[in-house]
Amino acid sequence: MMIPFLSLKDVTALHGAEISEAVQRVVNSGWYLQGAEVKRFEENYAKYIGTQHCVGVANGLDALIWIYRAYIELGVMQPGDEVIVPANTYIASILALTENGLVPVLVEPRLDTLEIDDRLIESHITSRTRSILLVHLYGRCAYTDEIGRLCKKYNLKLVEDNAQAHGCCFADGRRTGSLGDAAGHSFYPGKNLGALGDGGAVTCNDKVVADTIRALANYGSQRKYVFKYTGRNSRLDEIQAAVLDVKLKYLDKDNEHRKAIAKIYDEGIKNPKITLLARLGDQQNVYHIYPVLCDQRDSLQAYLEQHGVQTIIHYPIPPHKQECYSQWNHLSLPITEQIHQQELSLPMSQAMTQEEAQEVVRIINAY
Repeated sequence: MMIPFLSLKDVTALHGAEISEAVQRVVNSGWYLQGAEVKRFEENYAKYIGTQHCVGVANGLDALIWIYRAYIELGVMQPGDEVIVPANTYIASILALTENGLVPVLVEPRLDTLEIDDRLIESHITSRTRSILLVHLYGRCAYTDEIGRLCKKYNLKLVEDNAQAHGCCFADGRRTGSLGDAAGHSFYPGKNLGALGDGGAVTCNDKVVADTIRALANYGSQRKYVFKYTGRNSRLDEIQAAVLDVKLKYLDKDNEHRKAIAKIYDEGIKNPKITLLARLGDQQNVYHIYPVLCDQRDSLQAYLEQHGVQTIIHYPIPPHKQECYSQWNHLSLPITEQIHQQELSLPMSQAMTQEEAQEVVRIINAY
């Protein structure tokens, strides 16, 4: 049998009847933008995350762009300011900074967690540093008390990229997306909380920031045909909001299923060629991705494909080696580069069966 990396069809089918009903409700309403569905989802998602405000936007990248643009419009930052960001991340984290004329300062991750190494951050802080952009990569909580201490010590805005960690918590029970000053969320279909297309949101506790972001994402307008900012059209639509509101009710249950699949991997994979990551507390990982490291990654991937197991690499080329950031191509970031040479993501979703996970373990142990 073929074990897919992720079957979106099967994930959608888990709550298919309710999703179809929600979509039909929107279609029948005749109201498709800036209506009751978006308002309801924003309120429910803010409550779930634990923040006072949620602003729906078009996608996760825009969510991050608007956070930093709002800080610039409010005079908290200006182009040329520096932002600490993990070197090991999806490129959207960095695109959001350069889009705003901010300077990303790349900090290496820890090899046992693949998250930013908080022991290295302080040495990268300068008089121009204004923020830390923390990425909860692979569904793992990247926040530490040390990061919180540094933000207070240097008066830095802590912005979370929570695109991959819906439902994840820090050790004290606070959810990712509520740990810093503002957070960007992606609802790309493959995420733990995924729409039927693109979608995103910003969560925060600052009404001025929330109102500024809402205006920026609505052409720069807070009042019809009156434009305070040079904004863009970046709005969450009614259908996506209705779908997300259905799936939000099941997010914790779906994440528990992912954890059960991960436990099978954690306890079952015994191949000495495969390195597993350090385990976090039960609530600190929602397993958006289950990454392993292997010196012979490409060979392992080909072997698994031949035996009916689909995998994906997250990610084959680090941001500092991408053509679009050619000014960084000379940088040597050995830990990040090792991860991008060795990382392989195993099948993982709330629709995957335990039998499929056990079969993946059997096949991978025979490699």
